[in-house]
Order: sequence, then structure tokens, then C-alpha cells
Amino acid sequence: MFADIMKNISLYAIPFMLLVIPLYGMIRKVKVYESFTEGAKEGFTTAIKIIPYLVAILVAIGVFRASGALDMFTDLLAPIGSWIGMPKEVIPMALMRPLSGGGSQGIMVDLFKSFGPDSTIGNIASVISGSTETTFYVLAVYFGAIAVRNSRHALAAGLIADFVGIVASVIIVHLMMS
Repeated sequence: MFADIMKNISLYAIPFMLLVIPLYGMIRKVKVYESFTEGAKEGFTTAIKIIPYLVAILVAIGVFRASGALDMFTDLLAPIGSWIGMPKEVIPMALMRPLSGGGSQGIMVDLFKSFGPDSTIGNIASVISGSTETTFYVLAVYFGAIAVRNSRHALAAGLIADFVGIVASVIIVHLMMS
């Protein structure tokens, strides 16, 4: 019954929002179309600003993978991973996740092809993907785009949150599958 209710809500959620938001704007006497086009223009300007930072982070990720550093870190962390129940195969995805969402998704798809999405490895990879953030990507691209020079504790907080998300993902998947 709950699944049916959620299915019906999801069918109508986007059309509802597309109707309600402009109506609300019109009631508030906001020029909806002009506001939308102005926001789109600002979005395009922001996209142009982040291109250099995006290219830099993508090159760094390519070098990290091609140099063999990812494999080296995987071998180094395998004993620690096995201590918390993390299969060695998931470690590259956990290492890539703070760097790149696309790179970690690529690794996750490879894990799905090799082990299946419903396997323990597939479930851990999926939960890690939903429980962690692309910390370095966010810092490089978004902080760079708005010229933040002193990120203070953002890196440490992001990496700690990623670590907790990874460990919690492994533990939760093992609890749910046992």
C-alpha cells in the first residue's frame, strides 16, 4: 500500500511543482518568465566560471587513476577495510568518491557488472554513493568559482563526513543483509 501511494505521488509531483511554482509567483506579482530567464543567464555565467576548475580536477583524477596510485592505495587499505567488513573490490570506489562523482559512478557500474547490483559489494557501493560527497570536487570547483581562498575547516569536515559515511555504509549493509 505504501509503495502504491509513493508511486502515485511520484507520478504527479513534477507536474504539480511546474504548475504551483509559477502560480505562486503570479499571485505574489513576480514576473515569472523574466525571473526564470535571469536565473538561467546566471546559471550559464556560473557554468563558464567553473570550467577551468572542472578541467583541473578531471585531469588530476585521470593522473591519479593512470599512475597506479589508486591501486596502490587499494592494496594499502585492504587490511583496514577487511577489519570493518569492506570487500577490497569496493575500496577504489570509496577512494574515488571524494574526488569525482562520475569516476566513482563508473567504478560502481563496473562493480555491478562484475558482482551484480544486489550483491553485498553492489549494495555497499550503492550506499556509499548515497552517503558520501564529492568533497575535493566541491572544494575545487565551487569554492574556486566563487574565489574562496581560505576554506578553513571545509576539507577536514568533508573528509571526516566521507569517512563516517563509508564506514556506516559497510556496517549498515552488513546489518541489513544478515
